[in-house]
Amino acid sequence: MPSDVPLAHSSRQGVSAQTYYDHITNVRHAAVRNAQSTAGFYSGPRETFVDWVDAAAQYHDLGKLDTANQAVLEQNSRNPLPIAHEDAGVAALWKLKRKESAVLVAAHHAGLFSKSEESPPNKKRLFRNERQPAFLNGCSVDKHVDVHLHEYLSGHQKANLNIFVGTSKGQIHRCGFTRRVALSCLVDADHGDTARHYGNEVEISEIKPRWKERLLALQGYVDQLPEGNSEREQHRNRLRKRLFEVCRDATLDLPIRICDAPVGSGKTTAVMAHLLRIAAERKPELRHIIVVLPYTNIITQSVETYRKALVLDGERPEDVVAEHHHRADFADLELHQLATLWKAPIIVTTAVQFFETIGSNHPAQLRKLHELPGSAVFVDEMHAAVPSHLWPQMWRWLETWTREWGGHLVLASGSLPRFWELAEYKDLICANDQRSMPEVPDLVSDIYLRDELKETEERRINYRRRIEEVDSRALDCIGVIEFVQGKPGPRLLIVNTVQTAAVIAQAMRESGRDVLHLSTALAPAHRDLIVKRVKLRLRDKIDNWTLVATSCVEAGMNFSFRTGFRERASTASLIQIGGRVCRGDEFEDAEVWDILFLDDRFRSNPSVSISRQALDRFTLHELNQMHPAELATFAMKQEWTYGADEKARKLIKDEDRMEYRAFPRNVESLTRTPGQ
Repeated sequence: MPSDVPLAHSSRQGVSAQTYYDHITNVRHAAVRNAQSTAGFYSGPRETFVDWVDAAAQYHDLGKLDTANQAVLEQNSRNPLPIAHEDAGVAALWKLKRKESAVLVAAHHAGLFSKSEESPPNKKRLFRNERQPAFLNGCSVDKHVDVHLHEYLSGHQKANLNIFVGTSKGQIHRCGFTRRVALSCLVDADHGDTARHYGNEVEISEIKPRWKERLLALQGYVDQLPEGNSEREQHRNRLRKRLFEVCRDATLDLPIRICDAPVGSGKTTAVMAHLLRIAAERKPELRHIIVVLPYTNIITQSVETYRKALVLDGERPEDVVAEHHHRADFADLELHQLATLWKAPIIVTTAVQFFETIGSNHPAQLRKLHELPGSAVFVDEMHAAVPSHLWPQMWRWLETWTREWGGHLVLASGSLPRFWELAEYKDLICANDQRSMPEVPDLVSDIYLRDELKETEERRINYRRRIEEVDSRALDCIGVIEFVQGKPGPRLLIVNTVQTAAVIAQAMRESGRDVLHLSTALAPAHRDLIVKRVKLRLRDKIDNWTLVATSCVEAGMNFSFRTGFRERASTASLIQIGGRVCRGDEFEDAEVWDILFLDDRFRSNPSVSISRQALDRFTLHELNQMHPAELATFAMKQEWTYGADEKARKLIKDEDRMEYRAFPRNVESLTRTPGQ
C-alpha cells in the first residue's frame, strides 16, 4: 500500500491494513443506516438526530491522520497511538457548533463522560484531551491538535472524504437516553467495521420478523397443549387458554401494560401473543421482541418453549429466537452476533444485560441499544429484575423509550409490585421535569377471569407458618430435616444462601434421605444435569424425595412439587415458591411453609433482613386471601427505607446533571441475590 495513503488500522496477524478512506466510508454508511432505522420510531427531530450521528461518523477518527499516529499505523504493531485520535474530531465538530456530535466522538471509545469530570476545576476545555504526553515536550494534546487541525482536515479531504461546512441543524434536548441511543448507532458501526476487517465478525443477513405468521404458529402451539387428566387440571388449563386469548386480544393503544396473573397461569405464551400482535399491527411494524428474565435457567426454559412455538418451516431456530446470556453457546459467529447485538427477531436475555444496556455509559454495553427503539419488551418475573432503588430511574428511561422511541413494554410477575402507584416512587419518577405518570393497565381487563384466576389460586395452595405448631421456634439443621421429611413429597426447600443449602443437603444425604441439591455453588453443567433429574423425577411421579435449592429456582421454573418450604425472605419469594408447588393444580391440599432457621452452620443473608420484616407483618389470613400483587406492592412499600430513597434520588440527580459514570455499570452486582 502506498505510504501516502492514510490508514485507519494497521496490518495484524496476516490481515492487511485498512485505509482511512475505507473505514470512514464504511462507518459512515453503517452509522447513518443505524440512525435512520432508529429514527423511524423517534417522535423528536429525526433529521437532526441522523445528522448528529452522520457528522460524528465522518470525523470520529480524524486524529488518526496525525503524522505520529500514521507512523504507528504503518507498522505491523499493536502499540497505542501517541496522540489521542478522538480529540481532533471533537475540535473540528466544536468549531462547527456541533456539540452533540462532538460528545459522540469523545465517547466512542472512552464512554459517556460525567460532566463534573469534564468541567472546571477538573478540566478547562469540555470534551478535550488536556494530557501532556512526554514526547510533546510539555504541550498538551488539545493544543497540539489545535495547531495541526487544518492539516487533518486537509488530509481528510485529500482522502476523497467530505468536509462538513455547515453548523448543526439542531440541538439534542437534555436526555441521557437519547444521547446513549445516538452513541450506540456510532459505536456499532465503528466497532463492527473494525471487527469485520480483522475477521472477528461477519456480515449477517436480516431475519424477517414475520410477526403475523409467528402469531398463528403460537396459536397452533397453544391449541395442541394437553387438556389435563383430572377435572382440576382441565379447569386450570381452560383458564390458561382464556388468559392467552384475553392477552392476545387486548387493546394496543397504551405503550406500558402489566400482567399480574398468578404463577403458572401461562403468562409466557399469553404475553408473547400480545406482543406479536403489537409488533405486526404497529406502523411501521416493530423490529424486535425482547424477553427479559432474571436467571439463566429460566431463560433456557423459555427459549425452548419459544423455539417450539414460534419458528416457522425452513427456519433455523437459533436465527429466530436468540438466547443471550453469559453461558450461551453459539455454533458460529453469525449466531453470536444475532444474540449479543440484538439482531434476531426475538431475543431472550437476562435482566442484567438489559438494564445494564439501558443505563451504561460504556460503548461495549451500549453498542446494541439502538436496536431497542421500535421494539417490544417483556420483563418477566419483574419482581426480581432490579433492586427497588433502581426502579425510579429505570422507569424514567423506559417511559422515555415508550413515549419517544416507539417502544412497547409489558411487566409481568405472579407477585408483581405496582411500585409506580406508591407515593414514595411516584414522587421520584415525576421529579424535576414534573412528567405525568402514564396509565398502566393490566392486559387482563376481564373482571370475571381475574376473579376466577384468584379463586383458583386460593384453592391451589395454602400458605402455612409453624406458629400454628406447638413448638414454633426457629429450626436448626436437624429440626429442618425432620420437619420437611414429615410432610408429603415431592418436597421443595428453598433457602437464602448456598452454604445453608449445602449443609442441609449434606445432612439429609448422610441421614439416608433421598435429596437433590441445586444452587449456584455448582458448576453450570452440573446445575443443568440436576434440573434434568428434577424434571424426570416429577414426570415419573416419584414422591418421597426433596430438592434443596437456593432462589435460582424459585421464579419461573416449570416445576410442580407437592409441598414447599421457604426460609423466610421476601414476600415475593414466598409467593414465587408457591408457583413451584401444585403448579398444574394436580394435588389436593398443597402447602407452602414459611419457616425460620437458626443454626451456627447456616449463613444468614443480610440483604433480605428488611424484606423478612415486611413479610412478618402479614397474617396468614392476608397471605392466603389478598391478591399476590397487593401483597407484593404493600411489601415493597414497607421495604422502602431512607437509604433506598437516598440512593434513588442520587441516581436521578446524577442522570439529570449528566453524571453518566455515576450510574452502576455492573447491574449484576446489584441484582444478584447473595447465596444463589
